[in-house]
Amino acid sequence: MMLGTIRKMRVSTTRQDDGSFLANYQLPVGDEALDMTPIIGQPISVKHSGVIHCVHCASKTKKSFNQGYCYRCLIKLAQCDTCIIKPELCHYAQGTCREPQWGEANCLSDHFVYLSNTGALKIGITRHVTDGVSSRWIDQGASQALPILRVSERLISGLVETAAKGHIGDKTNWRTMLKGQPEPQDIQARAEHILGSLSEDIETIIQQHGLQSVQPVESEPVRIDYPVITYPDKVKSINLDKTPEFSGTLLGIKGQYLLLNGDRVINMRKYAGYELEVSA
Repeated sequence: MMLGTIRKMRVSTTRQDDGSFLANYQLPVGDEALDMTPIIGQPISVKHSGVIHCVHCASKTKKSFNQGYCYRCLIKLAQCDTCIIKPELCHYAQGTCREPQWGEANCLSDHFVYLSNTGALKIGITRHVTDGVSSRWIDQGASQALPILRVSERLISGLVETAAKGHIGDKTNWRTMLKGQPEPQDIQARAEHILGSLSEDIETIIQQHGLQSVQPVESEPVRIDYPVITYPDKVKSINLDKTPEFSGTLLGIKGQYLLLNGDRVINMRKYAGYELEVSA
């Protein structure tokens, strides 16, 4: 049994013989981390103590906002600003960033624009692609992914993503994502088509922000598998605020979701900062 405040699950990958990657998970509980992949197929029980701590300032809060923040941090931190969800609204250049130093470290650096298959193809952005894989792809439950552009800062990634919305979606349907591995798509061909459709928009961005603002990326599509025994037929989401205790057999993990018997699922990232008692 482990007791402590949780964070979103840490992810890593193992390269498989066929060249694809297998996602691995750890759940931080207090100062410890529970290896989740080895307990798939085993019983697990979770109980919320009723205590919630802000993931930033650690103060107790009656309500969690934006996946783990207290209200004071929600309205104060740059990482909780609207421009994090909509990077095209980045206002650092206007001198109104909530935390300029944080913005310089996290927003004024290279980002990747990518395509991923999470049940349908979507466009997205990520800061890091390490050894060919981004943790963001795993957090979203992507079965395929491909970086298509490298841009000079977060604002530029938002401008490209906005221009692409007329050609491809930018959201993951989490219910569809949890119902199984989607049919593989020719993500490389789709990327070439979308980049062709965006050529004028990209040229405009380059004219406004410089030659280094948008650059093509040469890479191969990535395939990702998840440790799942059985996918749910009909997704039933567990809400810890309404059901503070649950138990069952852990049938798999995909994205940041635990999949349990009875078609039940729970988004562990949503409850970052919650104090939980976890037995497995």
